[in-house]
Amino acid sequence: MPARPAAPALYVASADTPLPPLCQGTNTSGILYANAEVEPFLAVNPLDSRILVGTWQQDRWSNGSARALLAATSFDGGRSWTRQPLPFSRCGGGSVLNGGDYERASDPWVSYSPNGVVHAMALSTNGGLFQAGSANAMLASRSFDHGRTWSNPIALIRDSAAAFNDKNALTADPNDANFVYAVWDRLIDANDSGPAYFARSVDGGASWEPARPIHDPGSRNQTIGNQIVVLPNGVVVDVFNQIDRPTLGPQRSRVGIVRSFDRGATWSAPIYVADLLAVGTTDPWTGANVREGSIIPNIAVSPFGELYAVWQDARFGNGAHDAIALSLSIDSGATWSAPIRVNAIVGAAAFTPSVSVGRNGVVAVSYYDLRNDTATPALTADVWLARSGDGGATWTEQRIGASFDLSFAPNANGYFVGDYQGLIEADGVFVAFYGKANDGDPGNRTDIVSAPLPHLPAVSVGPASAAAKLQAQRSRGAPAGFKIGPRLRQRVDANLRRRLREPPTANTVPRVLPHDFATVIPKM
Repeated sequence: MPARPAAPALYVASADTPLPPLCQGTNTSGILYANAEVEPFLAVNPLDSRILVGTWQQDRWSNGSARALLAATSFDGGRSWTRQPLPFSRCGGGSVLNGGDYERASDPWVSYSPNGVVHAMALSTNGGLFQAGSANAMLASRSFDHGRTWSNPIALIRDSAAAFNDKNALTADPNDANFVYAVWDRLIDANDSGPAYFARSVDGGASWEPARPIHDPGSRNQTIGNQIVVLPNGVVVDVFNQIDRPTLGPQRSRVGIVRSFDRGATWSAPIYVADLLAVGTTDPWTGANVREGSIIPNIAVSPFGELYAVWQDARFGNGAHDAIALSLSIDSGATWSAPIRVNAIVGAAAFTPSVSVGRNGVVAVSYYDLRNDTATPALTADVWLARSGDGGATWTEQRIGASFDLSFAPNANGYFVGDYQGLIEADGVFVAFYGKANDGDPGNRTDIVSAPLPHLPAVSVGPASAAAKLQAQRSRGAPAGFKIGPRLRQRVDANLRRRLREPPTANTVPRVLPHDFATVIPKM
């Protein structure tokens, strides 16, 4: 047998910024981190698993979004990459003529249709959220040559200061290339709400139906982190974090779903998976904020129809640190298992999970953690891949790449490499696609790397026994007798306030705000 590498090989997908100075225009504020790439996502061509298309934010601003989004294409399973700006902002080639005339772009997302067409989506903005005449839009584009060229953007929705559209995701229906689904939260100033908004294409992305709400949690409440998957039986599932904000008392955060049985034409009432009890991540020695995916759930579907949802949650360590929670549904999302812990180490913060399921049913979860951090000035972070072949009862864990100093990442309300990361399975090989900091290099603070993982130790595949499931709940579930007490509720509320800021001025309406609010606000 050939020798196996001692550690997974990393391949840098990003490069020096291709964006010219001042390309966004003159109305700028905040700190620009040129050459900093963050928040990647990844898709695999269903017709040829060697072809991957990723996307990320290029040249991140400290106070929201980036100068442009870049797409990158690999024809060798993630080992070499070519890059192309996306026309979602002026720096990416957007203009008045092509529909991409925006100062900044954020929230990159990419998805392949079963016919090999790749679709991309972004949040694009001009000005600040409450500035007169400011604009924000959800834009979609498609490529017929695996990301080397892109169509003119189509605006799925465009708002001014009265509403803000945030945290989008796009999913091409794997069963029918005609259908493409886009989803996001829309924060509406008039009634202080944040319903889940949805748009659908029935002609492969050539045109889009008008955007509309599919779940409204009511006044003062909002959704965030909406993401769609499609089951093998055609059921469309949207997962989200619902944040309820009572007049008195702490905010509540829950993982929920809505379902469509007619390809997005109509939607069910919400089904709630579990409380999302994230307390957020800080440097354990200095208290500095780490901006991560604590308000963003992630979801994947297996070839056999199981649904897996993951998110950050502090229930497993009595509220001390966030761990990675996973819940499973075997009935198309109607019911969900009690959350179990994925990460191996309870005594250190784990954050920003992504989940994918292989063709043989192996579920994989990638995430960051701080288990190797010490009292040195560096904030030492690692990326891990955990795999289970028995539906989450038992797990095998592998570190991806070397440790890095997270404190060199751009500071965007905390050290930031992304609210999410990419993880896909390509012909039996999991590929992680994530942001990492470059220690000691302020001119190139972060890069996006791909990690194809063909030589992982084998994982046994098969259903778990009743005894194994019981043991998993005992060893990886919440502690016996766990209850959500007032102290944990307050810590969850404090994390939501860090991530969903109140307006900074006295003449604005008090309300929940998006994670990418483009005004610098001092730390609480």
